[in-house]
Formats: sequence, structure tokens, C-alpha cells
Amino acid sequence: MNPFAGLAPVDLAELIERAALQSRVDRKYVVAVDEVPHLLGQLTPYAQVLEIDGERTFGYESVYFDTPSLASYHCAAYRRRRRFKVRTRTYLDSAQCWLEVKINGARGLVTKHRLPYLAEDRHTVRSGRAFVDEALVRESIWPGPATAPLEPMLVTNYRRSTLLLPTTASRVTIDTELTWRDGDRRLRLPGIAVVETKTSSAASLVDRMLWQRGIRPVRISKYATGLAALRLDLPDVPWRRTLRRHFRANPPLPGPAWTVPTRSEQEASCA
Repeated sequence: MNPFAGLAPVDLAELIERAALQSRVDRKYVVAVDEVPHLLGQLTPYAQVLEIDGERTFGYESVYFDTPSLASYHCAAYRRRRRFKVRTRTYLDSAQCWLEVKINGARGLVTKHRLPYLAEDRHTVRSGRAFVDEALVRESIWPGPATAPLEPMLVTNYRRSTLLLPTTASRVTIDTELTWRDGDRRLRLPGIAVVETKTSSAASLVDRMLWQRGIRPVRISKYATGLAALRLDLPDVPWRRTLRRHFRANPPLPGPAWTVPTRSEQEASCA
């Protein structure tokens, strides 16, 4: 039985109107896939699920871009207060694609800049580079972005369902069938789901439900945690507990050695 079948539907236009949340606070949780039906059963009176053409779960592909010295990754690894991610996101069921720049700022606030993009261009930022540079300069993240190339570093695929909590105008995403690809290296985690709450600030009903079950927010980033799992020589302190509990039980296939930037190079890329 589809675990989302008991929820009332909401269409995309209403979801965006009521909870666009381009600036928001995100909280992420890793739960066993078997826990998802129980969570949804508790939410039935309070939540609606995004439904498009009768479907409630959708395929996503994200391509993450970084500089050759991994400036985006190292800013996250060294916990810089203000950091960025650049990616294309393709909705595989509709072939719609966006180029996105995500900015993490003070007090955990996340701001997202989006540009409609051609799906066939999703493995390059060439045609959207001016948009990326403008977003980074506007947010005072990267003073000289035009001097450094942005290259595709990691591809993620997963299935996502999106919930609307109408009373608090907040959203919840549930990602399953998670896979990562870095060149010829692959990692697949079929037994876990990543649940992410997206609110204006205060904790949502889903946050409180998970806390009551002893499930606390974790440090996880599909880009940074996935890349750390696949490239074992990268610094991984912020995600080490998550990697040990959920990723390292499924080690990636061995591959070629990677050149690691020196600490001074890493810190300079985040200056």
C-alpha cells in the first residue's frame, strides 16, 4: 500500500502560494524507511501531500558544482557561517530543470535563488554562469567568482514526496531510494529516508513528532556528506557521526586516489 494514500492532496500552485519558503530554516533527520508509514499515519489529520497527475512521489536528479579546490565543500567542512551550494535540479517525471544557488547565512537561515534551465544543460553551468555570479556577489559570499571555474562534482538521485502543513505554512520533504555518483564510484542507501522540515523559524509539528520518538536533527548534506562518503580523504568532521551511523556501512567501490588541497588552500578558498 502506498504510505501517502491516506493524506489529502494539494496541487503545486497551492503549495507554492502557501509555503514557498525561499528563505527558511531547514532541519534534517535520517530515519529508517520502515518508520515512514508510522509518521505519515500520525500526520493524516494535519498534512496534505503534493499530487501531480495522480502521482505523489517523484524522481529527482541533482548535479552539484564546485571549484577545482572544492571551495563550496570546504566552506561546509570548516563550518563557515556563510556558505553556498550551486546545483542543477531536474524533476525527472516532467523534465523540468532549474539552476539553483543556495546560501546558508546567519542563524541557520537558507536562501535559494532559482533560474529555469534546460535539462540537456544540467551538467554544466556555462549558460547560467552570470546568474550564479550575480547571486554569490549579491550575498557577499564570493568576491571573485568569475575567476574560478565551476565543475560538476557529484550527482544524486532520489524519490521525493512533499507535504504541506497548512496551519503553519511549512513544508516537509521525504527522500528515499538515495544514490550518489562521483565518476565511477557509486553509493546507494535503500534503507534510510531523509526527512527535512522547512519552516519560517519555529519547529513544525513533524519536528516535535520526531523529537518525541527520540529522533533528533542531524548534520547531513546531500552534496557534502555524499562527497565525503565517496572520497574518504576529505575532511568530514561536521558529518562524521552521520557518516559512521548511516553511510559507512555501505562503503563506496574503490577508485583512483584524489589530490587533497593543503589546509592553506582550503582556508583561502573560503576567505
